[in-house]
Amino acid sequence: MPPSTADAIPAAFQAGEATLDRISWIRLSSVTLPLATPISDAKVLTGRQRPMTEVAFLFAEIGTEDGHEGIGFGYSKRAGGPGQFAHAKEIAPVLIGEDPSDIGKIWTKLVWAGASVGRSGLSTQAIAAIDVALWDLKAKRANLPLAKLLGAHRDSVRCYNTSGGFLHTPIEQVLENADASLARGIGGIKIKVGQPDSSLDLKRLEAVREHVGDEVPLMVDANQQWDRPTAQRIGRALERFGLVWIEEPLDAYDAEGHAALARSLDTPIATGEMLTSVAEHWELIRLDAADVIQPDAPRIGGITQFLKLAALADHRHLQLAPHFAMEIHLHLAAAYPHEPWVEHFEWLEPLFNERLEIRDGRMHLSGRPGLGFTLSDQARAWTVDQAEFGDRP
Repeated sequence: MPPSTADAIPAAFQAGEATLDRISWIRLSSVTLPLATPISDAKVLTGRQRPMTEVAFLFAEIGTEDGHEGIGFGYSKRAGGPGQFAHAKEIAPVLIGEDPSDIGKIWTKLVWAGASVGRSGLSTQAIAAIDVALWDLKAKRANLPLAKLLGAHRDSVRCYNTSGGFLHTPIEQVLENADASLARGIGGIKIKVGQPDSSLDLKRLEAVREHVGDEVPLMVDANQQWDRPTAQRIGRALERFGLVWIEEPLDAYDAEGHAALARSLDTPIATGEMLTSVAEHWELIRLDAADVIQPDAPRIGGITQFLKLAALADHRHLQLAPHFAMEIHLHLAAAYPHEPWVEHFEWLEPLFNERLEIRDGRMHLSGRPGLGFTLSDQARAWTVDQAEFGDRP
């Protein structure tokens, strides 16, 4: 007699008495969020990318036999959204019947379901939405905000605004945006640099620093547009502005170049947002290539992978400033041992019914369980594709 399917599964992977609930339903949604104004940073001005007009989101909603539900999301800018949705559709069926609390096991199972396309990039970004939903579900089951489930070190996190300082924005409007951010209670201001004519960057930065004063935390972001000599030269010129950091001065994968720059400049170097795995970030950490590490949970595979990376960063006493997706990263930053930063973008607000509280330069955790967000009717209206698996309780 041939062995049964259950007999063929190693005992270590078979469910036991500790499995109290199972995943019974998954819904994946591809949502396209239009931006009110085309967005340009240095990558556009150097001809490497076109202006950004929309952001594609992959939402995962997961339900269990006992009626618990969680929601998570990932995203892609300019390209990749349909690909993330397509890959998630292929691998999502393996979730049915799994214990939703076994998040690490599920992450590995999803990776193996799509092993031929690797363990970074689009494939694990598709997994990220599912992973985030499982963590949201787990925290909701415990009736805790996600940060409290993870073990928060603080109930609020320093925050800075990025959306008001893009290069398509005239400097007069940048200054007005800075005033509005500070009036709203946001603590710091970041502006984009990296133009082909660096003297224009310096003029914009001089105007912002003079306008907001020396006490306001100020950052700049070159979006990978300098080569090593240019980054060294401009980095020295930027020292006088007392910046919190210089972000992505070099190509995201030039870890050795970032390390040399970090050694030679007084201003801290920040990078990491474009990397798509823990392994890629480890190269930065190993080479002391960043004073401030900027992982993006949706880009590296979700919260499960982010926690691994955070442990490595903590071991080296690095500063942490997660990229974008403040709705997720507020919780993860609150659980980091060293005082972090969170990036403020208001772009995602139409997708959710709830809002984050910002005051006194900090973003505050709410008492809502999980991530603390529910999808808005507008998010449903912007849905361009959807797939469901299993049966909703």
